[in-house]
Amino acid sequence: MKKIASFTVDHDTLTRGIWVSRCDEVGGDWVTTFDIRMKEPNREPALGQGAIHTIEHLAATFLRNHPLWGNRIVYWGPMGCLTGNYLLMKGKLTPAEIKPLIRETFSFIASFEGEIPGATQSECGNYLLHNLPMARFEAAKYLKEVLEVDD
Repeated sequence: MKKIASFTVDHDTLTRGIWVSRCDEVGGDWVTTFDIRMKEPNREPALGQGAIHTIEHLAATFLRNHPLWGNRIVYWGPMGCLTGNYLLMKGKLTPAEIKPLIRETFSFIASFEGEIPGATQSECGNYLLHNLPMARFEAAKYLKEVLEVDD
């Protein structure tokens, strides 16, 4: 089988940040897939399952309800390796264009209090696998160490 593009990225040198994973034309429209890399692969511990699950719920809810960008959000979800998330958006976009949106998203997660959206038994396939304190911690760490660093 032909190797897919994401498996050709050198994970020994990949760093935390916002990266374009791919840009595809779909039905005449462009879709950009962003790699929102929160951990350095194979060099630091992966995100905990409960933390990344909670990040998924909070980020997806925040992004899809965003007043300016909500109609361009296609998908937000965790990577299987638990080192980050994928964000798919309508349009040909760059990391610089969406960095303010990602800052807003991680600020929202870092300060979130209350009930996690969609985290009840009837709404979620694994509703017991959430960890809001660790989601907040990881979001604040990414915000401070990656997103608030000058470009």
